[in-house]
Amino acid sequence: MKLLHTSDWHLGKRLDDFSRLEEQQAVLQEICEIAEREQVDAVLVAGDLFDTFNPPTEAIDLFYKALKRLSDNGSRPVIAIAGNHDSPDRIESPDPLARECGIIFAGYPNSVVTSFQLESGLKVLRSEQGFLELRLPGSTVPLRILLTPYANEHRLKTYLGPENSEAELRAVLQDSWQSLAERCCDDQGVNVLLSHLFVVKKGAELPEEPEDEKPILHVGGTQAIFSESIPKPVQYTALGHLHRMHQVDASPSPAYYSGSPLAYSFSEANQKKYVLMVDVEPGNEPAVRPVELLRGKRLLRQRVEGIEKALEWLTENQDALVELTLVTDTFLTAKERRQLSAVHPAIVAIIPEVTNADMLVSGHQKQINLNQSMEELFRDYFKHEKGQEPNDDLMNLFTEILAEDEQ
Repeated sequence: MKLLHTSDWHLGKRLDDFSRLEEQQAVLQEICEIAEREQVDAVLVAGDLFDTFNPPTEAIDLFYKALKRLSDNGSRPVIAIAGNHDSPDRIESPDPLARECGIIFAGYPNSVVTSFQLESGLKVLRSEQGFLELRLPGSTVPLRILLTPYANEHRLKTYLGPENSEAELRAVLQDSWQSLAERCCDDQGVNVLLSHLFVVKKGAELPEEPEDEKPILHVGGTQAIFSESIPKPVQYTALGHLHRMHQVDASPSPAYYSGSPLAYSFSEANQKKYVLMVDVEPGNEPAVRPVELLRGKRLLRQRVEGIEKALEWLTENQDALVELTLVTDTFLTAKERRQLSAVHPAIVAIIPEVTNADMLVSGHQKQINLNQSMEELFRDYFKHEKGQEPNDDLMNLFTEILAEDEQ
């Protein structure tokens, strides 16, 4: 059996003012092509399907079109769970129609997938809270999946253990997974855990969560889950949340984050992106193979000294989204900012690094005092740009604009 593991699509996400929709369309098409080329038997999407609870219409449209193509008219099941960015109810709402295409959604850790059978041969053999067993078209062995979509710690305990349980979340999850594995998994089928949680190897350094990502490790969220809690019958654990592809642990079975298909923050600059191909037979350890994704734009962070070097570097790196740190001995002028923007279409941020900003210098440049009022800051800015004080009419207009903004 060959599985494709992907996650963290974050459809609808922007990078500051820059839309990523065209890139998302391109990379999802690439994932579909990989699934077809590799003749994948099933696709696992481990959460954060959208970037917000209420994604834009174009993101929803792209999502359903991509899943429909991945499902290949019901001959290749797609199992997708909710992440911490997703609305569980929104994820599950199209379930009756989705099932007809072989697409299976789980929004909550206690969700129960409705039984169905398609002409392609896809059939739900068994379904209960947090568990699904499928017969795949053309396969002689069943696929068993332990499903744990994201929920905060209180809800996970409520869904999976005694209500108001004082037990540690790790123990609650381990007991729930172990019970399902003992009752539903043996070496006559392929056994997988699909989850959107913060899973680490006990004693290992905690990996950083991505910039701009809603953190799971926070008050009201969930604690880190140790990989040793994964039950032994599970042959592969498909995880979502972290945006860098990496293996969490190899024992008792391989546990992987597939990572996001695009770099979504500059903390991911120069990261390669992947989907994971998992070849697995009943009773045996799977072979896991990363397949690199190539259609997203690079995110580049660069530090340069002086406007001329900045213009040269920007000219050489056109096909990327850029965060530029510019080292100068003076503050940037509006003209210089226009020069930079004119040579590159996708500068996300320019970070000035003024070498002598802490000293008063001759002429009109001085250290910015952010404790001043808005009017004083505007007066200083105008004097810096124009070399003279703003007149009374201009100051009155600025004051009116401030008042309207406050209202």
